[in-house]
Amino acid sequence: MPPRERRPAVPDRPPTDTPLALELLVHGVAGAAPGELLGDPRTVRVTGDSTAAVFRRTEDADAEAHPERYAGRPVPEAYCWSRLTSGNGARALWLLLLPFMVANLAHWARPATPAGDPAPRAVRTYGVLVRILALSLTVLLIAAACEVALDLFAWQCAGSGTCTGSRSRLGFLAPGGGWWAQPGRRLALCALVPAALTGLLWFLSNRTWSAYESQPPPAGAADPDTASDTAPALGRPGFWYGRRLVARLRAAHTAAGLLTVAVAVAAPTARYDRRAGAPVLEALGWVTQALLAAGAVTVAWVVCRRGRTEARPDHRLDRAAVTLLPGAALVLLAAVLVHACWSRPGWTSAGRLPGDFAFGVLMLGQGACVLALAAVARYLHRRAPDPAAALHGLGGPAVAMLGCALGGVMSGGVAQRVADWLDGGATPGMAGAPLPGPPVLLSWQAAVLPPLLLVLALLAAWFAVRGARARGRLAAAVAAEYPGETADRDRSRRIAAARTAASLTDSAPWFVAAVSGITLLLGAGALAGAWLSGQVPGEAARGSGPLLEPAARAAQDAGSWLIGFGFVLFVTWGRRAYRDAAARRTIGILWDVGTFWPRAAHPFAPPCYAERAVPDLSWRMAGWTGRTGGRLVISGHSQGSVLAAAAVWQLPPAARRRVALLTYGSPLARLYGLWFPAYFGPGPLTALHREVDCWRNLWRATDPIGGAALPGAGQGVDRGPLADPLAYGRSARHPLPAPILGHSDYQADPAFAAERDALLARLDAAARADAAAPAPVADSVHPSDRVAPSDPSAPSDPVAPADPADSVAQGDVPGQRLGISKERAEPAGREAPADPPGTAG
Repeated sequence: MPPRERRPAVPDRPPTDTPLALELLVHGVAGAAPGELLGDPRTVRVTGDSTAAVFRRTEDADAEAHPERYAGRPVPEAYCWSRLTSGNGARALWLLLLPFMVANLAHWARPATPAGDPAPRAVRTYGVLVRILALSLTVLLIAAACEVALDLFAWQCAGSGTCTGSRSRLGFLAPGGGWWAQPGRRLALCALVPAALTGLLWFLSNRTWSAYESQPPPAGAADPDTASDTAPALGRPGFWYGRRLVARLRAAHTAAGLLTVAVAVAAPTARYDRRAGAPVLEALGWVTQALLAAGAVTVAWVVCRRGRTEARPDHRLDRAAVTLLPGAALVLLAAVLVHACWSRPGWTSAGRLPGDFAFGVLMLGQGACVLALAAVARYLHRRAPDPAAALHGLGGPAVAMLGCALGGVMSGGVAQRVADWLDGGATPGMAGAPLPGPPVLLSWQAAVLPPLLLVLALLAAWFAVRGARARGRLAAAVAAEYPGETADRDRSRRIAAARTAASLTDSAPWFVAAVSGITLLLGAGALAGAWLSGQVPGEAARGSGPLLEPAARAAQDAGSWLIGFGFVLFVTWGRRAYRDAAARRTIGILWDVGTFWPRAAHPFAPPCYAERAVPDLSWRMAGWTGRTGGRLVISGHSQGSVLAAAAVWQLPPAARRRVALLTYGSPLARLYGLWFPAYFGPGPLTALHREVDCWRNLWRATDPIGGAALPGAGQGVDRGPLADPLAYGRSARHPLPAPILGHSDYQADPAFAAERDALLARLDAAARADAAAPAPVADSVHPSDRVAPSDPSAPSDPVAPADPADSVAQGDVPGQRLGISKERAEPAGREAPADPPGTAG
């Protein structure tokens, strides 16, 4: 992060009556080239690097030196951030981190809390439960790697002459094959695979941590000494600075992965030593098991002890946890591997490693955490009911359940595919198979997948039928919205179909609820079936009847193939994305939405690009307005509107008075307010409306993503639904059929230019009023953001008087407050109170 520039006493803006205006464009998901955003292939990078940068047209590069060229129009420039999520081919590997990303989203999907009573205990409990769930996903991934490397390869295949006979490369592991033939040594050798996977996850997390979370926020962007206790979370100084938490969680998850590998090796070794009656080795086994238990308790304590601190940037690191915890776990793993390599001549491998119980405990613990999370979320929702929140406050638990389901399917799918490959033409776990196969619980999980897909197909069919009926009702009234037009049945049906498809977004919460609820019930059934029968579904149903037995066998086989097909498709997609930039951009859309939030729950999730993009935008807006004294409209489309709103929240009051916000196709309320009510609910968005000088939001009924930001009378923010298409039929003005734009091309609507010009006119009126008002004796602006009293643009607190420029045809912004920012400063000589642990969960 570049050092903060010192502002001169008098800004270097040109001496003109009307200050220069700037339009800062921020694109949405999938990105756009600078030339496409600016409408000119000749562009120049103003500031930034190859990952994210601000561009202008070549002819506008020196706009500040020639303001006379831009009378009555703003200077356009574009902030391009798409390479933060789809830059290089290695990011296609982020697909493997999808369950971690979903678990991290569950942290941010908690319900809102009352303004006067934030219920810190409930918020911290919610955060602790999500972090425990995230830790269980790490353990599940490493346990699945141990299942493949240790159980299927080192224990079952290497101990079977049938399996090693057809694979000559594994002959040195087979009985009688040499020094590595003993089971303990085979386990120690193959344990390097899951240990290396843990190290890879640590490396990726540490690398992205250095590039994202460890970058300090802009100095003075949000002053902790003047921030209000009731300020929205996204306006807090430390919100986009997760350096301390991610470092601590990374150490804990790395240690958890190494300890999982150690337990997978130590458990069969200690069991054999107890049976063989070797007192020395048995004693060493008890010591290692005690140390492993102590390490597990320490990891859990580190994960649960502290949540996010957002009141101020926390530059400290928990050195003991960050350094000692992974190092101690690595040393302990090395000791366990040495202990397993000790000579045990009579030891042979048979059956499965003791993994059924471990996978069952993980699955049971995840289900219990999801239910506890639902109870806490329901409690929070009852304290501050929000009718717009998804699933009456249960959106977070539903998302957490989906993350657990994804982790189970992906880990079980790998084990099933490897077992099928090793077994040849046989079915793992069935009678006559050469290998016992993976734990029976994984087969039961595969068996419940076909019923789940059947239920999803029925839900999709129900939504399709309901949509068809709604389309018929809408089509009858479409033509009436275009006065003077002759009704065209086909045209009306196409417009109604676009609106109906867009409205399906509002039904997504109930679809997610159905999937999560059914997954929870089917998962409980699979766990009960595995523990009660101890056999795979096909064997457990043998002799049960002419219907149940073939159904169980078909479900088991179909589930195994479906998981295998999904896994192959997953890998193929990732490989294609690694080589093909277009496919990588498609995957980047997923990350654009899922990685907006900081890594508050899982340190191995893909990194939060907003921790780079939001400071970039804040620096640009604060620096340009402070240096030139000009007016600025930040114009955000789709996901870019979320970044724009977050950046405006971080601005100091002096810069915020010169900035207007124009959003279009924005998911601020429709998606983010729905799923993340604590951060984008009606309360925070209303606070943003109070703090920003001017804000307008454009939306269409045909847009499946964008919607009204603050629906309701008297808010003065939303304009819509805009007409889409702009013309119903052919006319002299529209000789060709006008397209249905949906989520794209908002700039093509005349309302866009009208609203942008109205916002600039309001900012100009506010600037003139501030220049005419006397300078205040004292204000709450951060010292680094103050300007000399001689500066005619120095902001003042009084509300600007009415101005004729406030009324623009179809562009008036009623109800806006000009430059009012409520800040609270600590008394002189008193330090701001330290942020208590876990105030943000």
